[in-house]
Amino acid sequence: MKRFWQATNRAIALLLAATMAIQPLAAAKPNKVRAELEAQLRAHVTELASDAYEGREPGTEGEAKTLRYIGKQWFDIGLQSGTNDPAHPWFAPVNLIARDPDASRAYFTRKGKRLYLPAGMILVLTSGKRGLVENAPVLFVGKGEVVPARTELAGRVALLLDGGKDNSDRQNALIKQGASGVITVLDGERSLENVTARRMRTGYALATDKLGGDLEAFITPEALNGVMAGAGLDLTKLQAEAASSGFAPRPLDLAVSLEATTRETRIKTHNIIGKLPGKRPELGAVLLLAHWDHFGTCAETPAEDLICNGAVDNASGVAVLTEVARRLAKGPQLDRDVYFLATTGEEIGFLGVEAFADNPPLPLGNIVAAFNIDTVALAPAGSPFAIVGKGMTPLDPHIASVAKANKRKLAEGDAANAYVRRQDGWALMQHDVPAVMVSSSWSDIAVVEKFMDSDYHRPGDQVSRGIELGGAADDVEFLIALARWFGDPKKVPFARN
Repeated sequence: MKRFWQATNRAIALLLAATMAIQPLAAAKPNKVRAELEAQLRAHVTELASDAYEGREPGTEGEAKTLRYIGKQWFDIGLQSGTNDPAHPWFAPVNLIARDPDASRAYFTRKGKRLYLPAGMILVLTSGKRGLVENAPVLFVGKGEVVPARTELAGRVALLLDGGKDNSDRQNALIKQGASGVITVLDGERSLENVTARRMRTGYALATDKLGGDLEAFITPEALNGVMAGAGLDLTKLQAEAASSGFAPRPLDLAVSLEATTRETRIKTHNIIGKLPGKRPELGAVLLLAHWDHFGTCAETPAEDLICNGAVDNASGVAVLTEVARRLAKGPQLDRDVYFLATTGEEIGFLGVEAFADNPPLPLGNIVAAFNIDTVALAPAGSPFAIVGKGMTPLDPHIASVAKANKRKLAEGDAANAYVRRQDGWALMQHDVPAVMVSSSWSDIAVVEKFMDSDYHRPGDQVSRGIELGGAADDVEFLIALARWFGDPKKVPFARN
């Protein structure tokens, strides 16, 4: 009996040893696959964020290199051109206009008499080639918290108190409501020098955009007080009036003439669009997108590094988009088409995705879900996934189902929505396309804000500063699962808009 138990124990020991020897081999396969994925992501980011690409500025040789690189990758993967335009396979032209502020003038009058306005105390800007308004009555709107009716604003220039806040939303609301222009009194912390440094820069628009010509001006309190003295008005009294509970906008005994012009430059740039054809394209499509562009040379001498390489923003997004395409192409064909879109002009106002929406390769109503990929090399592996755009589309329950099926954790709360207006998906949402970002990088807003406060839109956003690809690899795997889920009409029925 003793020999029996000794033999049995030896057999158990041998079995355990064999099991222990097998376990590392079983675990080695997924680890190897994962290491290969992270290596592929790193290779893409390293290439696209190298100095050879000159910061990937639209309309430059850096763009040409970027498009060649992405196009070759996608072609080798097995994607087809997704432009659905034989005249422009793969690369969809996007024509832009760059506008640099040029000349401007401004003067106030009362009962036809011109009032004194010191030189250099007012800045006038336009969004178009030329903006002009002459002898327009001035309507005082206080802090802009109450937007007057269109009949009250039409033909008038609104006088707006800055109050120490960014007033762009208030300006836009007044212009939209019919104001001929908006003059902001810089009575808060912002100075005319601050505004000039920020606003005297190149502005961009689609060449097909016929809008423009809006006028906005910024004036110092001292200059406005000088004007008002000649009209029997006082800025301090107007400020007190605006602060009262019963304030209502009212006309002033003033008229103003404003003019601003810009210098225009035409830029030809491109989106690149690939496609994995589905078996039943009539049942809709899934769209995955990432912007390829960045700022080019963004610093000046004597700085040693002048190029904004954009490793995290957004070479990492293009890398994830490419590796999602690679793995979907190797898998079974989906019922729905899957489109892959690398956009231009994101950094200058979502212009590439706007061009896509203006001239889409498929009806926008056929897109059942769009997933934007932006700034995804920040989180370590195993981080939860945030939804940028949470609660704003019908996609959330499906995303939750995919997370549950794949044992992925979704971040609680909607803190990431603070950035929803700062990415291409927001532009698609304005065209009624259900679009979100689903990424591990956005689950920890403290990490995102640290990046924003340090290397974001600066030469420091480069591979040599360190990039985190564990979460980016997780994003690839989860986006593949999302594409397969939304590519299945049985799971997500097609409801044509």
